[in-house]
Amino acid sequence: MGEQPIFSTRAHVFQIDPNTKKNWVPTSKHAVTVSYFYDSTRNVYRIISLDGSKAIINSTITPNMTFTKTSQKFGQWADSRANTVYGLGFSSEHHLSKFAEKFQEFKEAARLAKEKSQEKMELTSTPSQESAGGDLQSPLTPESINGTDDERTPDVTQNSEPRPEPTQNALPFSHSGGLFPHPRIPGTSVTVAFGAQHSGM
Repeated sequence: MGEQPIFSTRAHVFQIDPNTKKNWVPTSKHAVTVSYFYDSTRNVYRIISLDGSKAIINSTITPNMTFTKTSQKFGQWADSRANTVYGLGFSSEHHLSKFAEKFQEFKEAARLAKEKSQEKMELTSTPSQESAGGDLQSPLTPESINGTDDERTPDVTQNSEPRPEPTQNALPFSHSGGLFPHPRIPGTSVTVAFGAQHSGM
């Protein structure tokens, strides 16, 4: 395993009552070993405590965590991921101070590790996103979308609308709108009629 203990102490372990959020509930009947672990594969620091085979603390240290001394021998920190507050009761003020120092040290290390991982992610992801986005947008947008589709659609609609409509729609529209554009048809019939009358006379 890539996880190794880097500091250990002994303390009574408590958790905040999830119902009242005020009272402390002991999770160990006696003092147990509380250890800081460093996972080199994931580059994270954790506080782990076992009571027999049961893990009573499994808390990943994050840069926004704070360990608070509430008395000479008692300290606590909130773990938002576990949605709880852990409390540790030490046998002496010296043990509490040492644990608090390590908490601050590993919290700072976690912050630096997080910044490094974010920098790596930005270095690897940002250029690829820019190049991928630029390569995809440049050929698609002007050539295929603006260049071909937009030029084709107006040509098709403009050419198809005026050409078939007069031939196809000449008969249905001849009763209403066809009188004005075609005055020759009634005019010729009238002139033919007058010509027949004149010739008969």
